[in-house]
Formats: sequence, C-alpha cells, structure tokens
Amino acid sequence: MLDEAPGIAAALMPLAAMRARGAEVVVVDGGSSDGTREFAAPLADKVIASRRGRAAQMNAGARAAAGDVLLFLHADCVLPESADLAVLQGLAAQSRHWGRFDVRIASRSRLMGLVGFMMNSRSRLTGIATGDQAIFATREAFEAVGGFPDQPLMEDIALSRALKRISPPLCLRGPVATSARRWEHGGAWRTIALMWRLRLAYFFGADPAALAQAYRPESKGADAHARATVIVFAKAPIPGEAKTRLIPALGAEGAAKLHAALVHRAIEVAVEAALGPVELWAASPAGHPFFRDCARRHGVTLHEQRGIDLGARMDNAFAETLARSACAIIIGTDCPDLEARDLRDAAEALAEVPAVFQPALDGGYVLVGLREQHPSIFEGIAWGGDAVMAGTRERLRAAGVAWRELEPRRDIDRPEDLAHLPAALAC
Repeated sequence: MLDEAPGIAAALMPLAAMRARGAEVVVVDGGSSDGTREFAAPLADKVIASRRGRAAQMNAGARAAAGDVLLFLHADCVLPESADLAVLQGLAAQSRHWGRFDVRIASRSRLMGLVGFMMNSRSRLTGIATGDQAIFATREAFEAVGGFPDQPLMEDIALSRALKRISPPLCLRGPVATSARRWEHGGAWRTIALMWRLRLAYFFGADPAALAQAYRPESKGADAHARATVIVFAKAPIPGEAKTRLIPALGAEGAAKLHAALVHRAIEVAVEAALGPVELWAASPAGHPFFRDCARRHGVTLHEQRGIDLGARMDNAFAETLARSACAIIIGTDCPDLEARDLRDAAEALAEVPAVFQPALDGGYVLVGLREQHPSIFEGIAWGGDAVMAGTRERLRAAGVAWRELEPRRDIDRPEDLAHLPAALAC
C-alpha cells in the first residue's frame, strides 16, 4: 500500500474471517504520509515499511510472512469470501504451485465488464497473471524463482513467466474485485490502449523503467529521492556487552533490551526514508539470531562489519557500498531522535557536497554520508570520546573535503540520557 488511508480499512476488514482461520495478514507500506499505517494496524498481524515499489514491497512482505503459501493482494483489490480455502484446497487437489483469481472491475460500466472478461481470457490462454488477480504461490516455488524481480513495472508478468516453468497456474474463478480508478482516471479507452502498448513493448524487450515512466509519468519525479543506500551499523543485544554505560541504571538485561529496541527503531527510520536499499551491517557475531530476525522482519539485507575499529569498519562499508551505489549513508542505533526527514536531508546535501554529517550533542555524530570514499577522515579518531566530530572536522579540512552538517541530535548513551528517551522505547 501507499497513501491508501481512505480505503485501507475497507480492504482489510474482509480478511478478518481468514485471519480467524489462521491466515496471516502482512501489510507493507511504501512510505505513506497520510496515516495509512495507523488505519491498517488494528486489522493486520504485521504492518511493516519497505522501499517504495510494488516488487520491493511484495518481496518484503514475503520475507516477513510466516506461511508456506503466499498471496499478494493490492490495496485496491478485495478477495472473494473463503479465498484462503480455495487457494489451499486448489493447490493441493491439482498439484499446482501457484495461481491467480479471475478479476472483476468494480464498475457498472459494460466496458469495464468486457475489460475484466478479456483480462481473464488472456490469462487463461497465456498462463500469465496480473497483480490485480491476486497472484498466489507456495513459498517454495516463490523462493525458487527468486521472488518478484526488482523492476518498476511488469513485475507480475516476469514472475508469472518464471513460475510457469515450475507448473501451470491454478486459475480460480473467484473473482477478485479491483478498483476501476485506473481506468476512470486515465480514461477507459486510453488506459486500455496504453496497457496493450506497454505489454507489447515489454514482450519485445523494452526496459521496465522506461515503461514505468510512460505508465506513471509522475513517477519520474516521485522516485527521484531514491538515490542512496542507507547502512545501519549495529551490535547484537547481548546482556553485559550492549549499552554497557546504561547497565548501572537498567541492569544488563534491561540495557540489552533497550539496545534491541533502538536497533529496530533505526532500521524502521531507514526504511521509512525510502531513499533506496537499506542494509544492516552487523558487528561480530554477525550470525547472531537477532540480526537474522531483523533482516527478515524489516526486509533488509544483512552484511558483516570488518575492521579493527569503528573508523576502519565504516571505511570498509563505504568502499563496498559506493562500488554499487552513487552515495551511501551510515547511521548508528543510539539516536531515537533521528527521523526519516534527517536521512532525506542528508541525501539532498550529498547532491551538492561530497560529505554530510549529523553531529551528536555528546561530541560524536549519528549520521555520516559520502559520495566517494575518504579513508583519512576516519583515521586516528578516539572513538567513543567527546571529540569525535571535532577530530573529524580537522581531517575533512586536511583532506580538502567539503561537507555539510545537519542539526545535532541526542544519543542515548549514559544514565542521564534516559530522561530524554521516548516513552515508546522506555524499558
């Protein structure tokens, strides 16, 4: 979903009976700004954030889900009653690994009825499904083909082609009711002609990104902010090793519990910023179950920090990430005041200067972003002291690197900092 506040409750309420039978409802938000997540939360088992884009969001939902069968439902579509039973029984009875429903466009227009009929007929003939038809698959089959390809359009066609190599689709008559807003907004005949033209172009090998701009011209500007990889640096919440300066106030278990909450909060902020890929870089032991759970829960990739100190670990992370991204931003997990807008401000600053920092009130910094690697700015720093930012400024000047600083934020490191801890994170 994305900015679906007016209709998300109506989309989720029909799923209540399926939840009562044991189905899990995972809602994946692509960065809504209208309160959609708050409306969805009481009606779902999980509400998670993801990088914007249908493929990215659906893949994130699959990673967060616990079931052996996955069904992908667009926010403007409503499943038929007992759809869960139809899927499970149909897959088992026909030994199929995936499928879709027929679709009905929610409109009194005869033309929309004809469009729905043509969509269903074409799908039965070709074995290709559209996202409006509520594609479903066994987890085994979905993972075998690598999930939805990370492309901005025609991800449903690409997935169908891959799944067809495993088994023909199970075509359930349903139907799924889908909103007519796409046709109403663009004009029915114009939208029909556009979709056929785009499908034909995709068949002949056109770039999905170029097709997406033709399908959604506004997306060129809307997605312009997705231009940075965000790296979350984190330690495992091991009692006695995490947040050690808070142990006198919280105890070893309490300090570790707070640290875990801060890690989740940092990842959520990084995902909400919707700048691009989000990566969790774990300190040793990187194989700790907590990190694997974080990666699965938030739909991020997991990496291991390498280096003898924090400076070397950040430099190595920048070196690896900048080889595949135009710019990268590293954030820690000690600052609950850090917000998605801070990350967006950092990305905007990187369009003008090669480096950006967000200082911490205790003398360090909570965010650093670079367009290119500069190892010298991390060398010889007394990490953990109150002169980290001051020392970094000296090294930036010596290296001739221009930088920008954002508004300082407060870390939670010492017992006296706990007075500023948000209530939602209080142990």
